[in-house]
Amino acid sequence: MRFELPSGTPAELVAVDGAERGLVIVPDLWGLRPLFDDLCADLSRRTGWSVIAVEPFPGEDLPGSDASDGYDRRSEALSRADDAALFADLEVAADLTAADRVAVMGFCMGGMYALKASSTGRFDRAVSFYGMARLPDAWKGEGQGEPLDALARRGDCRALELVGTADTFVPLDDIDALESAGVQVVRYEGAEHGFVHDASRPAHRPDDAADAWRRAIEFIDG
Repeated sequence: MRFELPSGTPAELVAVDGAERGLVIVPDLWGLRPLFDDLCADLSRRTGWSVIAVEPFPGEDLPGSDASDGYDRRSEALSRADDAALFADLEVAADLTAADRVAVMGFCMGGMYALKASSTGRFDRAVSFYGMARLPDAWKGEGQGEPLDALARRGDCRALELVGTADTFVPLDDIDALESAGVQVVRYEGAEHGFVHDASRPAHRPDDAADAWRRAIEFIDG
């Protein structure tokens, strides 16, 4: 069900009456779109969880991945974004799952935000699919905090990073830094950025993706 949060931010919710677990999803750089509608439905069907995905660029008129300036314009929008505003939306989304235990999950940019949201105190698990350990220069702005700094404040929230060893957005030193920060890390040898959540991408690796999904669900259920 597509609707708007009280802030006006679009969200996609698949609600399950009496669900013991809720999951809040932060999409990748390209935002909330049918891919994530399907992902919410599939995860809810597989797990019995209430699942909600939240638009990370509310109020922005931004191009899609087919536009030559799409990445640059979305990066510029990120440099103007404020962590506190997104965290507020994620916490409202968590409440809407009506579950006692709620996890946060994200992909690429959204994985970075999932790591940062571990510091809010609202989530008991944070799962990052190839989320950045350090804020890319193009995304830096006054409202953007560093993922590693947030992880140091996460309290009892357990965090998992699923990442490929050939990921240029999360280089090996950054993977080591996440592990040193207490994040459980699963490395996929030779996998590139974005190898799990979008089967249309050239980087997609079906076997590794299936394994990563299994590990993520088991981690959240644990």
